[in-house]
Amino acid sequence: MSVAAAANDRVLWVTGAGSGMGQACAVSAGASGRRVALSGRRADALAETARRIVDAGGPRPLQLPFDVRDADALTHAHDRIRSELGPVDELVCAAGLNSPQRTWADQTMDDFASVVDTNLMSVARTVDLVLGGMRGGGGTIVLVSSVSAWRLSPGAGVAYTASKRGLKALVETINAQEGGAGVRATLLLPGDVDSEFLRLRPSIPDESTRARMLTPDDIARTVRFVLDSPPRVCIDELVVTPTGF
Repeated sequence: MSVAAAANDRVLWVTGAGSGMGQACAVSAGASGRRVALSGRRADALAETARRIVDAGGPRPLQLPFDVRDADALTHAHDRIRSELGPVDELVCAAGLNSPQRTWADQTMDDFASVVDTNLMSVARTVDLVLGGMRGGGGTIVLVSSVSAWRLSPGAGVAYTASKRGLKALVETINAQEGGAGVRATLLLPGDVDSEFLRLRPSIPDESTRARMLTPDDIARTVRFVLDSPPRVCIDELVVTPTGF
């Protein structure tokens, strides 16, 4: 069976699918024929992602607008996916948050908690929801972390760094405990990406700097490589950075 034919049988859930890396991953994977569930906070942004998938020849995706930090809404979304599309075979967690207040001197614990809840707790909750349906039949999980979890990037911030480093533990325990059930997980650690996420920085990079960064489509190609790899292949960790940065 070809990769394209196999993709038609897969259900993919992408969080943070309304913009940036999440949107690019959803469009790329959806164009392959996967049945895609899109989640994110903005209904209009998810509608745009859905339009791009359909325009690329993919099936119309399921759109689930909600805040990933809402545990009840997250559970309800998973229930709808299972009811309307079937068990989740592939999960890409791309929802992320940062704060302009990034140092111990200026952050608040409320900001810290919000970032960690989005970047770590919501990911753990989402993984926990899908694992039951993956055990035995196999599944692929991609957690979008950051190069700041691979090497210290002081400008990334206290909360962001802590939360993104926490994803490494999730991936390691998934692979150690669930690999025998056919589940594999990848920690994806991208460097600077030219996306809407840059607006959360205290100082937004200029146009010439952004031109040298990775693009969301670069990350989407990387995620497709992971998703389309044979089931026997587990890519535990993958670092992708812009040349010369």
